[in-house]
Amino acid sequence: MKAQEDNVMEKIVSLSKRRGFIFPGSEIYGGLAGTWDYGPLGIALKKNIENLWWRMFVESRTDMYGLDAAILMNEKVWEASGHTGAGFTDPVVECEKCNSRWRTDAIVEVGNIDAKTGKHFCPKCKNILGTKDEMYAKTRQFNLMFETKIGAEGTQKSYLRPETAQGMFVNFKNVIDSFHPRLPFGIAQIGKAFRNEIAPRDFIFRVRELEIMELEYFIKGHEWEKQFEYWKNETHRWFQALGFEKSDIQEIEVGGDDRAHYSKRTIDFHFKYPHKFDEIAGLAYRTDFDLKNHTEHSGIALEYLDPDTNEKFIPHVLEPTFGVGRHVLAVMTKAYTEDSLSGETRVVMKFPAHLAPVKAAVFPLLKNKPELAAKAREVYDALKKEVPQIMWDDNGNIGKRYRRQDEIGTPFCITIDFDTLGENPEHINTVTVRDRDTGEQERLPIDEAIARVRGASVLR
Repeated sequence: MKAQEDNVMEKIVSLSKRRGFIFPGSEIYGGLAGTWDYGPLGIALKKNIENLWWRMFVESRTDMYGLDAAILMNEKVWEASGHTGAGFTDPVVECEKCNSRWRTDAIVEVGNIDAKTGKHFCPKCKNILGTKDEMYAKTRQFNLMFETKIGAEGTQKSYLRPETAQGMFVNFKNVIDSFHPRLPFGIAQIGKAFRNEIAPRDFIFRVRELEIMELEYFIKGHEWEKQFEYWKNETHRWFQALGFEKSDIQEIEVGGDDRAHYSKRTIDFHFKYPHKFDEIAGLAYRTDFDLKNHTEHSGIALEYLDPDTNEKFIPHVLEPTFGVGRHVLAVMTKAYTEDSLSGETRVVMKFPAHLAPVKAAVFPLLKNKPELAAKAREVYDALKKEVPQIMWDDNGNIGKRYRRQDEIGTPFCITIDFDTLGENPEHINTVTVRDRDTGEQERLPIDEAIARVRGASVLR
């Protein structure tokens, strides 16, 4: 059965550190809020998600162009996009007692209401902050961008980019001039973005250094509704590729007051995380806002020339956006299971095989038998050539190895025993293949075992 949801986040955080998925950032120096380091298994899981996304939305299509834009950009980019104004701020209330700063809307959402006064209080020191109206009256707007200086004298201002989108907009003309694509077409990117979040929270859900999988899809303005529906369906198809069920996802239509300043319509997609249903992806119709603004501010015409009509116009844009860290957390949440196998309670990460950070583990039955170890290494080397994400494990007895591999989500465990060496002539050059989810074991020839792991591991 699935683990109880009231403490599953704590269990995922614990497992992540214990098994090498995700570590607290700068931990030996006391950490740094809102930063996390991906360990060997975490980076493998993250790359599998990113590679699947790239394959689905870029490599398998003929209308998409990849990009990797610079993190540092001319500060005029952010002036043109509206990020230096009020459009990219959060409401902040400061505690007068401990000087902690909090998102006002987060305080209201969580509650933090004092039973005696009925007013909200500071989560850190419990000082009374006031009623909702009183807090908003003393709220100030806080810009989320990290400012930095460039050059030896530090006279040129820049920012760590708060989103990846603008790199694609400012390269629109370069892609047009280099590849002459026909509308509709897209530019896609996976990259880092930085936001000075006031209150990072919920593990890797809300952080200050994040990664985004995003594309800008350029269209004719009158086609936006049809294309919006298409990309909404493509987003749901993506969730299916991750192994999510319909009940795992909610569509939230974002109202006018809550939409970004550039958007005419936005849908947020929420996943059922341990803390609540919360945003994992979004789809926005950005109209021609960005290309038009960059044309005005730069003096460079960011236009499309229709080869059929010779008409020049500024395309409109649809933007599907996917948070990488939030996808990692969602995949881990979906996979985390506590069940009983052979009368024993276990923790198992039931990753889809194509996303699992380790596809198979190879064991010699006994570590101290050179002939078993040598044969197991032979199988390991052969499998490694076909499926790079495999693991060697000869530490402890077989039962402990199985539990360890269950906990990191390895779909298959392959054991080399004395029958493999010919003790039982009928089983020579065969291995035992154990299924993670059922615990069932099957005797297979080595080449068939390799083929099974390879087939299950293919990115779909």
